[in-house]
Amino acid sequence: MSLKSVFNTVAKRTAYATGTPWTFIAAVSVVVIWGITGPLFDFNDTWQLVINTGTTIITFLMVFLIQHTQNADTAAMQIKLDELIRVTAHANKQLLDLEELDEERLEEIRKEYERMAREAGDALQRVRACRNDEQEKGG
Repeated sequence: MSLKSVFNTVAKRTAYATGTPWTFIAAVSVVVIWGITGPLFDFNDTWQLVINTGTTIITFLMVFLIQHTQNADTAAMQIKLDELIRVTAHANKQLLDLEELDEERLEEIRKEYERMAREAGDALQRVRACRNDEQEKGG
């Protein structure tokens, strides 16, 4: 098994495990136990260092695991969206490589879609207004 494959498996399993209620309960329990032991250690610097170091190390490692799983999820979602665009008859095929465009071009496209959304909303309001007028005249 390659290092990449092992990391992928560990990252996915760890990301799943850390998202469960049991892991949250375990983390809360650690903090509660740490808090309860404060008087035993007179709330000294070593007692504080234990929780600070532990949480810092866990946070540091989790950043990489979360980023890895996020990258994989984003890539999978992008492929699925690309396939939906590809098979849709009237889809704008230029959107297939949208993630490769620079910020300026993305902003232009976003504004164009906002304009289309406004136009669609205006058209819907006109249709509703016509229906209301017809109902008032007929009713």
